[in-house]
Amino acid sequence: MAYVAKGDKEFEAGAAAAPKSHKIRITLTSRNVKALEKVCSDLVQRSKDKDLRVKGPVRLPTKVLKITTRKTPCGEGSKTWDHLEMKIHKRLIDLTSPAEVVKQITSMSIEPGVEVEVTIAA
Repeated sequence: MAYVAKGDKEFEAGAAAAPKSHKIRITLTSRNVKALEKVCSDLVQRSKDKDLRVKGPVRLPTKVLKITTRKTPCGEGSKTWDHLEMKIHKRLIDLTSPAEVVKQITSMSIEPGVEVEVTIAA
């Protein structure tokens, strides 16, 4: 059996190369569940309109920050206590898309009180 060496193929400079897709993780945190869910649904809807692969929103466990303190400032009187708590809700959305498309998706008005963190992996 004979092997034939083939020459290197030359690519044209004007040929359109497919844009490199990245794994993008969007982390959303908020104290207000309704605002958080609205932003999540908007992001997922915009991503699906662009025909991107979307995973999520993944609901992470709620962090509950608790503080117990005495009601009386001086320490006199009956021992009554205040129990305060703040709940922090978190959602993850994973996308697979080019980096330029993410700018278009995330350039929307975000509800006040919702923090958005975008992480791009190769």
